[in-house]
Amino acid sequence: MATSTRSSLASFFLRLGRQVWVRAASFTVIAVLVVLVARFIGPLLPFSFSIDLAGDAVGSILEIIATAMLTVSTFSVTAMVTAFSAATTTATPRSTQLLIADPTSQNAVSTFVGAFTFSLVGIIALSTGYYGGQGRTILFVATLVIIGIVVFTLLRWISHLSTFGRMADVIDRVETAAGASLERHAESPTLGARPAVAVPPVTAAVHAEDVGYVTHIDVAGLDHLTHRHDIDIHVRATPGRITDARLPLAEVVGDVDQDVVAGVRRAFRVENHRTYEQDPRFGVIALSEIGSRALSPSTNDPGTAIEVLAALQRVLTRALRVDARPEVEYERVYVAAPRLSDLLDDGFRPLARDGATMIEVQIRLQKCLASLAATDPARAGAFQDAARAAYERSRRELDRPDGRTRRAAVREAWGH
Repeated sequence: MATSTRSSLASFFLRLGRQVWVRAASFTVIAVLVVLVARFIGPLLPFSFSIDLAGDAVGSILEIIATAMLTVSTFSVTAMVTAFSAATTTATPRSTQLLIADPTSQNAVSTFVGAFTFSLVGIIALSTGYYGGQGRTILFVATLVIIGIVVFTLLRWISHLSTFGRMADVIDRVETAAGASLERHAESPTLGARPAVAVPPVTAAVHAEDVGYVTHIDVAGLDHLTHRHDIDIHVRATPGRITDARLPLAEVVGDVDQDVVAGVRRAFRVENHRTYEQDPRFGVIALSEIGSRALSPSTNDPGTAIEVLAALQRVLTRALRVDARPEVEYERVYVAAPRLSDLLDDGFRPLARDGATMIEVQIRLQKCLASLAATDPARAGAFQDAARAAYERSRRELDRPDGRTRRAAVREAWGH
């Protein structure tokens, strides 16, 4: 149970840390604490620390920072929203969650909001006579440090904006997320459980309370239930599947009571939208959507589709080179692993369909699949089937003048 709790807490804090408001709130609290604590640091120092400040120098500086940070914060939020909108329009809406979780943009906005709060609270404290002479000096030093942090963050943020939300940036982000998810899947296809087997005829189906996508499964928690109640659990709704009245979360073999039902439901996180965390197909689908949109008649951008094919090749190549862990951690939990053919359909079928009339896309697709087949000869049949299906989709174009070139390209890619 301790392992299950640690896993759930780690997942919770990981997701919480990706929220922009969490980081902004943390920076704001730190800024307020620095302003308030400055009064008490002076008496604790073993020496006198004071600078002769002319007039209301600290207050004037804080007023300038407050005005500037309010403007910069507004500009930064606007830039982020514009990037999200551009990614949704030109790439795929499934990429926006990766842009929202971008640490550089979150740090920038949080720093500007924190500096604004620091200045505002500092001005209020100064106007109420909160500080003594040494406290004002410490506040002045803290203000200089804040200015240095803001300048560094602003320069980094300006550099980041030159690529943030652009097509290449979106493809790279989706590729990274898809690659991480696929490598985890390749290392442990069944999440540490036993591979799925035929479900016994007599089972108790546990359904989710709401209709939605399964985004995370706490397999350790399910395993704890199996030992505590002497049951077997067959997971039916793997990450990425939508659970409803037709598809249960799991089927339980053994005596089932309300505690078991509640425990099974707690082990599944059901949300309205899919995420990249445990869903190996979602990243592949997102990449395919980017390429498919680029091939639409209104966009007609085969170059982006070719970049997506290269990204898919890199992602799948890394996953194919990962050695699966043979040991089973959870003896009485059964999970079905996603099939390679499903991943290939998710990634290549939309590009083969929408790029059927574009010879450059078809040639790159065939070379990509041939390379993947050579990377993993044991599963080359799945890649050959995908290549054959893509070729059949474009056969109607073979009577055109470039048809012979296309056939030659296919033979060259596959070495025959």
